[in-house]
Order: sequence, then structure tokens, then C-alpha cells
Amino acid sequence: MTGAKVSSEAGRGAEAERKDRRALVLHPLITRHSSKDGAGAVRRPENRLAESEGLARAIALDVVGGEVVPVSRPRAATLFRGGRIEELKGWIAADEIGLVVIDHALTPIQQRNLEHAWDCKVIDRTGLILEIFGARARTREGRLQVEFAALSYQRSRLVRSWTHLERQRGGLGFVGGPGESQIEVDRRLIAERLTRIRRQLDAVVRHRDLHRRARRRVPYPVVALVGYTNAGKSTLFNRLAGAAVDAEDKLFATLDPTLRGVTLPSGRRIMLADTVGFISDLPTDLIAAFRATLEEVREADLVVHVRDAADPEAEAQREDVHAVLRDLYLGPAVERGLIEVLNKVDLLPPAERAEIVNASHRRDRAVAVSALTGDGCAALLDLLDDELGAARRVVELAIPHADGATLAWLYRHGEVLSRVDEDAATRLRVGLDPVEAARLEYMRTSRRESTCEHPPAGSQ
Repeated sequence: MTGAKVSSEAGRGAEAERKDRRALVLHPLITRHSSKDGAGAVRRPENRLAESEGLARAIALDVVGGEVVPVSRPRAATLFRGGRIEELKGWIAADEIGLVVIDHALTPIQQRNLEHAWDCKVIDRTGLILEIFGARARTREGRLQVEFAALSYQRSRLVRSWTHLERQRGGLGFVGGPGESQIEVDRRLIAERLTRIRRQLDAVVRHRDLHRRARRRVPYPVVALVGYTNAGKSTLFNRLAGAAVDAEDKLFATLDPTLRGVTLPSGRRIMLADTVGFISDLPTDLIAAFRATLEEVREADLVVHVRDAADPEAEAQREDVHAVLRDLYLGPAVERGLIEVLNKVDLLPPAERAEIVNASHRRDRAVAVSALTGDGCAALLDLLDDELGAARRVVELAIPHADGATLAWLYRHGEVLSRVDEDAATRLRVGLDPVEAARLEYMRTSRRESTCEHPPAGSQ
């Protein structure tokens, strides 16, 4: 009897879990507003709905349906009008849906009222993205950043959905006045946790800054890959760096940044950085929380914007990425023009592919590639080489004959324009990148300091 009861309870638990994962995705089409996102880029509501369904599937939700819901006048209490809510309630009950994803920002009151009306869990676009980030974060830094963003979001979602804990008794005995309400306790606990996480994230920022300082001592140019989620950044990163970063065909496959060394055709070494993907309406809390990670983008010598050339919303996605970069105070880099990589050309019909390849040839800072097949990657490396070499400056040096190591280094890392061998030294005019010039100065300074610390035997 006991075994049957346990089995029955386990069955009910499995059934409840199955229902909780059955999701309905709704995209509210606010018809009284413009349908444009970004700087004039038009988004089709069907494509936006498909993207949201992909986000839901990214955390293993069973998407049983999706619909674009026209909303002429958003209701402050529920967003949708009453008749539409009743119609959707029947659908939710009939299909045993346990979660409704609204591809729009919801106020806490709207979220609570819709949950009461439909008798199921309701989350908005921000909540969905936070769920994905929470499931994908692997490093301690990533988990801290996700928790910070989630708590910041949750703090604004504390609504009074209970009465038995409405007010705790304060003071002593029976004479104390009312103490903190439960919602105030929750807010205080969240605020304290946010303070602790903020301190830990500040330590992360300091730790990353130490790493960047160490890289500056032996400087290599940093090239950061940015782009819309699922544009193929990680696949391109693996192709160029020979790495094995997770590059699945799913949204937000990469959260934690990865850096690898890459040798360009000229022999110049660079650090290539793979970063988290961007998305339209990326929550501001997430941008703030991931600022430590995105510092790699801000500190980069070159920013490469990887675009999905086969996506019909490529232009709108381009504007979304630019908007996030401006939020990171990278507006000047956007205005100057990023290096654009038109990826996934292998998915295009031959005529369209040829058109995009020819168009990229006519532009100064663009290249068409297929990260999957490797087509165009050699041209991309050449472009990076040219861009980094454009700032090359000419220096004149006198290298003692005994310092053959420095002479060999200059031939490997610079362009020797002239050479005159004299009795005491070799005089050179060498073209060097700024980072290589800084690296040479660091090497020579370190050598002089080492000589001062360890003078020859017998010297005073």
C-alpha cells in the first residue's frame, strides 16, 4: 500500500513537471506604435515570434504553440484586453499549458494578473533570457553575473501575493507595533545579497584588469568577436584559433568569454576573444551585470562584428548589436566602422552568395566567409593583418652586435626598411605596430634593469 502511494505521488510529480515545461509563446504586436526596432530596421512579427520560440526551446521547454497577438491599446493591468485573455485561457486549459512566455516587457502587476487569470506561470522576455543565462553560465564569474541580473529583476517583481505573512509582529510581548512586512523582508534580503555580489564582481573586474596589465607587458593586439546570438561567432572562433568552444546551433550557446592566440599571415600574434551574443531588447540589467565580461570588447584593439548573412533579419540584428555597443560606450568604434564578417554564406543560393561576396570586395572593412567550411577565412586573416598594420610607425634603433636576439626579433616582428652595419652597432629603420613597439620597449627596459641589478663582477 505504501509503495503504491509513493508510486502514485511520483506519477503526479512527473505529470506536473511535464505540464510545467509545456509552453505557449505570445508576441504582442503593439499596433499603435511603430514596428521598427533600432535605427529604422523593420522587424517582421512572425520572425520575432520564431526567435522567441527558439529562446524557449533553448532551455528545453516544450513549445506547444505560438501566436502574434495584436494589441491596439495596452492595458495597464493585463496588457491584453479581457476578451483576448478569456480566449487564451481556453487554449491554455485545453492543451494543459503550464507556462506562457510573453515576448514583451511586463510590469509586475501585469505578470501577476495574467498568472491569476490563466492559472499558470507567466514570464516576459527578460525573464526568459535570464532563465537561459542561468542555465548556461558555467564559470563562477558567469554565475555571479547572472545572479546579480536575476536578483535585480526579481526585486522589482515582489508583489503582495500572500496575506498570512502580511505583517510580522515587532517589539516585545503584546505591546509591540507592527514590524516589517514580508515584502519588506524580501527586499532587504535581496538588497543585502546584491551588495555582496557587487563586491565579488568588483573583485572580478580587478582580477581581469590585472590580466590585461600582464598582457600589456608583452602586448599582443586583442581582436574581439561580437554579434547577434547564433550568428556563428564561436564556430568562426574555433576555425581561426583551432579551439573547441561550444558552438551548437542554438541561441546563447556561449556565455563566458574565451581568449586564444592566433598567428596572422605576417607572423603577427593576436589574442582572439569570443564573447556573449547580443539580442534585440537585451535587458539593461544583463548589460550592467555582464559589464565585467564585456570589458574585453571595450579594451580590444579591433572589434569584429560577425553577422548571419543568411538571416532575413540581418539588417535589424546589425542595428541591435550597434545599440548594445553604444551602451558599452563604444559609439566611436561603431561610427568609424567595425570590421564586418558576413558569415554563413554557404547557406545562401549561388546567385545571392556571389552578390554578397562581390559587395564585400567593394567595401574596405568587410569580408564574406563560411566559418563552417572555412571559405573566406584566409581573406579575413589578411584583413586583420592589414588593419593592425595600418598604424605601423617607423623607429630608428642602434642594436649592439652582441645583441643578436633583439636583431632577430625585429626581423620576425617588424619590417626592416634599412640597415647599416657600423663598428659598434647595427643601425636600423624598422616599421613596427604600436603594440610591437611597446613590447620592444618593455623588453629593452627589462634588460637594462636586469643589468643594473646584476652588475658585472668587479664593478663598483
